[in-house]
Amino acid sequence: MKKFKFTIQGNSYDVELLDFEDNIAKVEVNGTKYDVEVHKEVKQAKTPVFVRQPVPSPTRSETKIKKSIGATQIKAPLPGNIMQVFVKAGDIVKKGDKLLMYEAMKMENNILAEKDGQITSLKVQVGDSVLEGDLLIEIS
Repeated sequence: MKKFKFTIQGNSYDVELLDFEDNIAKVEVNGTKYDVEVHKEVKQAKTPVFVRQPVPSPTRSETKIKKSIGATQIKAPLPGNIMQVFVKAGDIVKKGDKLLMYEAMKMENNILAEKDGQITSLKVQVGDSVLEGDLLIEIS
């Protein structure tokens, strides 16, 4: 492992540390092997041991696919400015119809209907600034 040179009371010693386990060091001094007991507390590694708790299996009701009942919320995918609104509250729309156009990152983007339905509320108007995730339109 490691080699050392010691001088004790004028005598020179070549010491090689062969192994160190718990508080016992196996050393070789000038060709003779010794087991040396170390009385100093050995420092433990600072790396924490991570113990993960067992994860319970999901129940039958948790694994079922839930259908959303109620209004679909159309949210802004990026921050931007509303340039045109093509629908109004009460309009009937089909999946893929243009709902509004807004500018984001210097590009014009069309927001399309995600499903067939009726516009229940329009949360923005032309000229509004929106942030990512802001509610734009609700369709039921």
